Amino acid sequence: MIEHAVVRGNQFRTRELQIEGMRLHAMDAWVRRVSVLTDAEELKAILYAGANAGGATVLGEEFCVFPNRAVTGVLVLAQSHLSIHTWPEFALANVDLLSYGDIRGAAVLYEICRRLDVERANISYIERALG
Repeated sequence: MIEHAVVRGNQFRTRELQIEGMRLHAMDAWVRRVSVLTDAEELKAILYAGANAGGATVLGEEFCVFPNRAVTGVLVLAQSHLSIHTWPEFALANVDLLSYGDIRGAAVLYEICRRLDVERANISYIERALG
């Protein structure tokens, strides 16, 4: 929960805010099967499964494959967005979920980890400002 914010006026000053519900979930995941990191269709299915597991509503998508076969994919959610960036040369996927409301972020990441067959993951949570 954010407890203060800077307000611009004649001077900088802080004011108390009570902001809740917006959170960035950032995950670095090392996978056992590197081939999943270059399969855009499988990654798309994995993100959709994660979104579904967390109760998210998908509004749109965009996936790009790069010359080294790495993939970047984004699902636009009614609750914000879910993205993946793969690094096949490191057996690594970076997954970010910016969410607010009643989405279950831990369930999203769990399902993505399960389907990616993750060997090891580092997960960070950052509260974000709303409003």
